[in-house]
Amino acid sequence: MTELRSTAEPATSTAATPSKKDSRRALVSSFLGSTVEYYDFLLYGAAAGLVFPVLFFPETMDPTVGAMLSFVILLAGYISRPIGGILFGHFGDRFGRKNVLFITLMMMGAVSVLIGLMPTYDAIGVAAPLTLVFLRIVQGLAVGGEWAGATLMAAEHVKEGRRGFAASIAVTGGPTGSVLATLVLGIFAGLPDEQFLSWGWRIPFLLSAVIVIIGLYLRYRVTESPDFAKAREKGEVHTGVPILRVLKKYPLSSLYGILAVAGPLFMQALLAVWAVPYVAAQGVVPRQDALYMLTFSSFVHIFAIPFFAWLSDRFGRRPVMLAGALISVALVFPMFALLNSGTYWGVALAFLVGNPIIQASMYGPIGAFLAEKFETQDRYTGVSLTFQLGSVLGAGTAPLMATWLMGLDNGAGTSNIAWYFIGLIVVGAIAVLLSKETLRRASKD
Repeated sequence: MTELRSTAEPATSTAATPSKKDSRRALVSSFLGSTVEYYDFLLYGAAAGLVFPVLFFPETMDPTVGAMLSFVILLAGYISRPIGGILFGHFGDRFGRKNVLFITLMMMGAVSVLIGLMPTYDAIGVAAPLTLVFLRIVQGLAVGGEWAGATLMAAEHVKEGRRGFAASIAVTGGPTGSVLATLVLGIFAGLPDEQFLSWGWRIPFLLSAVIVIIGLYLRYRVTESPDFAKAREKGEVHTGVPILRVLKKYPLSSLYGILAVAGPLFMQALLAVWAVPYVAAQGVVPRQDALYMLTFSSFVHIFAIPFFAWLSDRFGRRPVMLAGALISVALVFPMFALLNSGTYWGVALAFLVGNPIIQASMYGPIGAFLAEKFETQDRYTGVSLTFQLGSVLGAGTAPLMATWLMGLDNGAGTSNIAWYFIGLIVVGAIAVLLSKETLRRASKD
C-alpha cells in the first residue's frame, strides 16, 4: 500500500561516496559508541530488578512495591529519551552529527560513574531515590540523542544499497552493551548477597569510565557524515526548528515509525529487565545463571540483527519486517512456555528464542527503515523522535506492564503478556504495511 504524505517524498542523498577508510572508521565508531551508551543504560535496567529495590528504598517497604518503584524510575529514563532526541536532533540537524555524539557519550559515562558512587537510602534517606531519578533522566536524554546519531553516522558513510546493513552495525551496539552489562554484573552477582549489595554491584558502573574513554577517542577521529556535509555545502541545512519541520512534513511517516518499533523494543526490555528476576524467583535458575543466559542470547543477537538487516538490503525493508512480525506472533507463546518450563535448558532456550529470533527479525532493518523516511536535513530529528517515542511505548513500559499483567486475577499469567505483545506486533505490522518501500528507490538514485 502507498504511504500517505503531507508533502514531497524524502530525497535521497547526493553526497559523494566516502572512502573505505572513512566508512570503516564510522562503522566501528558507531558500533563501539552505541555499545558504551547501551552498556551504561542497560546496566541500570539489569540492576533495577536485582539491586535498587533493596538499597534505594526503605527496608520496611514491600519488595514488590520497591521493584515497581524501581521500574518507574526506569521508565523515567525512557520518557526523557524523546526529549533528548528532540534536543540533540535539533543540534545534529543544524550543526552536524559528530560533535553531538561526542557530548552524549560524555554524559552517559559521567552518569554511570555517579550511580556507581551513590550512597544508599540508609545513608541519605529519600535523597537516594530522588538522585537516582535525576541521573536516570540525564541518562535518557543522552541515549535519546545517541541512537539516531550513531545509526545515521553509520548509514550515511556507505553506499545507499548497503544502508540497511550499515545502520544495523550501530543498532547491534544495543545487544553488545547488554552482553557487557549482564556479563560484568553476572560475574559480581556470584558474590554472597552481603558483598554483592555492599560493593559488588558498583564495580560494573565504575568500569564504564574505561570504556567511555575508548569510545570518545574513536568518536573524535571519525569524519562528519558525508550526507550532512553535502547538504551543508549546498545550503540545504535549515536554520529553523527541525522538530517543527518534522511534525509538519512527516506526520504519518513519524507515526508509522513509532508504531513499528514498539513491539520489538517491548520484547528487548522484557528479557533484559523483567525476565531475569522473574526466572530467578522461580528457583530453577540461579540469579547469576539467568544473567548469563541473557548474556549468551544477547551475544547471538549481535549477529542476528545484521543478518535480518542484510536481508532487507536484498529484499526490502517491508517484506523482512512483515515476515519478522509473523515470526514474532508464531513464537511468543512457545517462548513463554519454555520460560515457565521449570527446566534449566528450557529457560535458556527461551532467551534464545526471544532475543535473536523474535526481537531481531523485525528489529534488524529498523535503522534504515526509519532513516529513509526523512530528508538529510531533517533525518536526525525525525529518526530520534520516532525511535524514542516508540521506545517509551514499547521498552519503557515493558517491566511495568509485565508486572501488572502478571498480577491480573484471570489466572492467565504470562499469557497476558504474550497477548499484549501480539497486539503491539500487529499494530506495528500494519504501520509497516502502510509505509512505502524505500530500498529500490534509494538504490537507483
